[in-house]
Amino acid sequence: MITDLLTAGLLALKDYIATHVLTCLVPAFLLAGGMVTFIRREAVLEYLGESASKLRSFSMASVGSFLLAACSCTVIPVSGGLYYSGAGVGAAFIVLWVAPAANILALVYTGSILGGAMVAARVAAAVAMAFVIGFVMSAAFKGERREPPPESTGTQKGPVIGGAELALLVLVLLSLLLPNYLIRTGSYGLKVLVWAIAMAVTALFAWRALPASRIREWMRETWWFVRIIFPLLLLGVFLVGVIGALLPEDWIRAWLGGDGLGAAFLATLIGAVSYFATMTEAPFVDTLMKLGMGDGPALALLLTGPGLSLPNWLAISRVFGVKKALVYVPTIVVLGTLVGWFFGNFVL
Repeated sequence: MITDLLTAGLLALKDYIATHVLTCLVPAFLLAGGMVTFIRREAVLEYLGESASKLRSFSMASVGSFLLAACSCTVIPVSGGLYYSGAGVGAAFIVLWVAPAANILALVYTGSILGGAMVAARVAAAVAMAFVIGFVMSAAFKGERREPPPESTGTQKGPVIGGAELALLVLVLLSLLLPNYLIRTGSYGLKVLVWAIAMAVTALFAWRALPASRIREWMRETWWFVRIIFPLLLLGVFLVGVIGALLPEDWIRAWLGGDGLGAAFLATLIGAVSYFATMTEAPFVDTLMKLGMGDGPALALLLTGPGLSLPNWLAISRVFGVKKALVYVPTIVVLGTLVGWFFGNFVL
């Protein structure tokens, strides 16, 4: 039994490292380090900081997140980069939620499998939850004082961001998005090829456009995120593999039928613990719906499956602090349950 559980954990870890580190985590860490290094902190404070209009900052965070095809783990360094650049805790956690729960790539794929009604419900639910999350996190940590990462250089005076630095961040973002947007099916090697070409262009541009000292600052900030996040992600993925081996599949399917609060809560809980790479949640939910899962629990799982995971919990507590994780995760579980129940009974 113990050997089987260890094998399940190691297999999950092997799959994660093989299919996510290069094309997802590497550019995400580089993007996070770049945000802290190149974006002027005062500008982030003006548009996304705690003193900015909540309606404006939350709207900007929500809309921008739809364009970022990220899973629950990949999005953490990106959200952390915004947070340590000066963004308010509410806006940062909106990005942390919306990007994996309702990015455009996942929505398009969901529509092709589950239909337009489910896509519309997923968008509406994700945005509604995002604003609640933003207000809850802002209220819970109002007046919080925080410091940027050690030796952060994101507070220098000048424009919001230099032209060369902006172009570099765009190239890094493309290296994160293009493998998923261009290669939706087929060999993972094709994704690696697209990623490698994008990263080569990014590296060449950085070498030609920035002084060596600036690149070293960028790498130092990037390493800060790698050092505090990556080990916990690996631990979390291993634990998810072990948990997956323990869960009785027939029991899960039997309890996910109907649109009651219990079914919505169970679906939310499964999604909150399990790890789903972006887009993998749609075929999984489709399979369960064919076995009798209700529309409400299906929506809850579509949201929390990619939006939360055990590795995500651990990394959030390391990057943002244990207190924020203890507020954020239960908030998502409660909201996911209520959304699943409401949409299942009155919308879908």
